[in-house]
Amino acid sequence: MPEKQYLSWQQIEAMVAELAQPLRGQAFDAMLAVTRGGLVPAGLIAYHLGIRNILVAAVQFYTGVGRRAETPTFLQFPADPFLHGKSVLVVDDIWDSGKTISAVKGRVLAAGGRPIIAVLHYKPAASLFVDTPDHYVESTDAWIVYPWEPASESEE
Repeated sequence: MPEKQYLSWQQIEAMVAELAQPLRGQAFDAMLAVTRGGLVPAGLIAYHLGIRNILVAAVQFYTGVGRRAETPTFLQFPADPFLHGKSVLVVDDIWDSGKTISAVKGRVLAAGGRPIIAVLHYKPAASLFVDTPDHYVESTDAWIVYPWEPASESEE
Protein backbone atom coordinates (compact mmCIF):
# COMPACT_ATOMS: atom_id res chain seq x y z
CA MET A 1 0.00 0.00 0.00
CA PRO A 2 1.50 3.37 -1.00
CA GLU A 3 2.03 6.07 1.58
CA LYS A 4 -0.90 8.49 1.87
CA GLN A 5 -0.16 12.17 1.53
CA TYR A 6 -2.89 14.43 2.93
CA LEU A 7 -2.89 17.94 1.49
CA SER A 8 -4.25 21.10 3.08
CA TRP A 9 -6.01 23.94 1.31
CA GLN A 10 -2.90 26.07 1.87
CA GLN A 11 -0.76 23.47 0.10
CA ILE A 12 -3.24 23.36 -2.79
CA GLU A 13 -3.19 27.15 -3.10
CA ALA A 14 0.61 27.10 -3.26
CA MET A 15 0.63 24.27 -5.81
CA VAL A 16 -1.93 26.04 -8.02
CA ALA A 17 0.15 29.24 -7.93
CA GLU A 18 3.22 27.22 -8.93
CA LEU A 19 1.33 25.43 -11.71
CA ALA A 20 -0.08 28.71 -13.04
CA GLN A 21 3.30 30.46 -13.18
CA PRO A 22 4.67 28.89 -16.41
CA LEU A 23 1.21 29.19 -18.01
CA ARG A 24 1.10 32.97 -17.65
CA GLY A 25 1.45 34.77 -20.93
CA GLN A 26 0.16 31.83 -22.97
CA ALA A 27 -3.05 32.46 -24.87
CA PHE A 28 -5.69 29.85 -24.11
CA ASP A 29 -9.02 29.96 -25.90
CA ALA A 30 -10.62 27.72 -23.28
CA MET A 31 -9.99 25.62 -20.22
CA LEU A 32 -11.28 22.05 -20.04
CA ALA A 33 -11.77 20.84 -16.46
CA VAL A 34 -11.78 17.06 -16.00
CA THR A 35 -14.35 15.94 -13.45
CA ARG A 36 -14.40 15.40 -10.66
CA GLY A 37 -10.93 15.96 -9.29
CA GLY A 38 -9.95 18.64 -11.79
CA LEU A 39 -12.83 20.99 -11.01
CA VAL A 40 -11.25 22.65 -7.98
CA PRO A 41 -7.75 23.15 -9.43
CA ALA A 42 -9.27 24.33 -12.74
CA GLY A 43 -11.36 26.96 -10.99
CA LEU A 44 -8.37 28.23 -9.03
CA ILE A 45 -6.11 28.28 -12.10
CA ALA A 46 -8.80 30.11 -14.06
CA TYR A 47 -8.60 32.95 -11.52
CA HIS A 48 -4.80 33.03 -11.72
CA LEU A 49 -4.82 33.18 -15.52
CA GLY A 50 -7.99 35.22 -16.07
CA ILE A 51 -9.69 32.43 -18.03
CA ARG A 52 -13.48 32.67 -18.18
CA ASN A 53 -14.30 30.11 -20.89
CA ILE A 54 -14.35 26.94 -18.78
CA LEU A 55 -15.62 23.72 -20.32
CA VAL A 56 -16.16 20.37 -18.61
CA ALA A 57 -15.17 16.82 -19.51
CA ALA A 58 -17.00 14.26 -17.38
CA VAL A 59 -15.23 10.93 -17.84
CA GLN A 60 -16.07 7.65 -16.14
CA PHE A 61 -13.92 4.52 -16.11
CA TYR A 62 -15.54 2.70 -13.22
CA THR A 63 -18.57 0.49 -13.85
CA GLY A 64 -19.03 -0.44 -10.20
CA VAL A 65 -17.11 -0.72 -6.97
CA GLY A 66 -13.61 -1.82 -7.88
CA ARG A 67 -14.60 -2.59 -11.50
CA ARG A 68 -12.79 -0.53 -14.10
CA ALA A 69 -13.89 -0.40 -17.74
CA GLU A 70 -11.33 -0.75 -20.53
CA THR A 71 -12.58 2.32 -22.37
CA PRO A 72 -13.93 5.53 -20.91
CA THR A 73 -17.51 6.67 -20.94
CA PHE A 74 -17.79 10.37 -21.67
CA LEU A 75 -20.78 11.53 -19.64
CA GLN A 76 -20.27 15.09 -20.86
CA PHE A 77 -17.84 16.59 -23.36
CA PRO A 78 -17.79 19.85 -25.32
CA ALA A 79 -18.95 19.70 -28.93
CA ASP A 80 -16.21 19.85 -31.57
CA PRO A 81 -16.86 23.49 -32.59
CA PHE A 82 -15.92 24.60 -29.04
CA LEU A 83 -12.50 22.96 -29.47
CA HIS A 84 -11.69 23.12 -33.20
CA GLY A 85 -8.69 25.36 -33.87
CA LYS A 86 -8.52 26.32 -30.20
CA SER A 87 -5.73 26.20 -27.65
CA VAL A 88 -7.29 24.27 -24.76
CA LEU A 89 -5.78 24.10 -21.26
CA VAL A 90 -6.84 20.68 -19.90
CA VAL A 91 -6.73 20.58 -16.09
CA ASP A 92 -7.01 17.61 -13.74
CA ASP A 93 -5.79 16.99 -10.22
CA ILE A 94 -3.59 13.97 -10.90
CA TRP A 95 -2.10 11.92 -13.72
CA ASP A 96 -2.04 8.42 -12.26
CA SER A 97 -2.34 5.74 -14.96
CA GLY A 98 -2.90 8.52 -17.48
CA LYS A 99 -5.96 6.81 -18.98
CA THR A 100 -8.41 9.58 -18.20
CA ILE A 101 -6.26 12.50 -19.32
CA SER A 102 -5.10 10.62 -22.43
CA ALA A 103 -8.71 9.90 -23.40
CA VAL A 104 -9.59 13.58 -22.95
CA LYS A 105 -6.50 14.68 -24.88
CA GLY A 106 -7.45 12.31 -27.69
CA ARG A 107 -10.93 13.78 -27.92
CA VAL A 108 -9.57 17.34 -28.04
CA LEU A 109 -7.11 16.37 -30.78
CA ALA A 110 -9.86 14.56 -32.74
CA ALA A 111 -11.95 17.75 -32.58
CA GLY A 112 -9.06 19.73 -34.06
CA GLY A 113 -8.01 21.40 -30.81
CA ARG A 114 -4.55 21.91 -29.33
CA PRO A 115 -4.54 20.46 -25.79
CA ILE A 116 -2.05 21.58 -23.15
CA ILE A 117 -2.16 19.27 -20.13
CA ALA A 118 -1.71 20.62 -16.58
CA VAL A 119 -2.03 18.58 -13.37
CA LEU A 120 -1.01 19.07 -9.77
CA HIS A 121 0.50 15.58 -9.37
CA TYR A 122 2.13 13.19 -11.83
CA LYS A 123 2.79 9.54 -11.01
CA PRO A 124 5.40 8.39 -13.55
CA ALA A 125 5.68 4.88 -12.05
CA ALA A 126 1.92 4.32 -12.43
CA SER A 127 1.57 5.87 -15.88
CA LEU A 128 0.70 3.56 -18.74
CA PHE A 129 1.75 6.11 -21.36
CA VAL A 130 5.01 7.45 -22.76
CA ASP A 131 3.43 10.92 -22.83
CA THR A 132 3.75 13.09 -19.76
CA PRO A 133 1.76 16.12 -18.64
CA ASP A 134 2.91 19.35 -20.27
CA HIS A 135 2.88 20.97 -16.82
CA TYR A 136 2.80 19.49 -13.33
CA VAL A 137 3.92 20.55 -9.87
CA GLU A 138 4.97 17.35 -8.14
CA SER A 139 6.05 13.87 -9.18
CA THR A 140 5.08 11.25 -6.61
CA ASP A 141 4.27 7.62 -5.89
CA ALA A 142 2.12 8.48 -2.86
CA TRP A 143 -1.63 8.09 -2.61
CA ILE A 144 -2.72 11.73 -2.70
CA VAL A 145 -5.68 12.79 -0.58
CA TYR A 146 -6.97 16.21 -1.61
CA PRO A 147 -8.85 18.42 0.87
CA TRP A 148 -12.02 18.35 -1.28
CA GLU A 149 -12.31 14.54 -1.10
CA PRO A 150 -14.82 13.12 1.38
CA ALA A 151 -13.17 11.21 4.21
CA SER A 152 -14.92 7.99 3.13
CA GLU A 153 -13.25 8.09 -0.32
CA SER A 154 -9.78 8.63 1.12
CA GLU A 155 -10.13 5.44 3.14
CA GLU A 156 -10.62 3.19 0.07
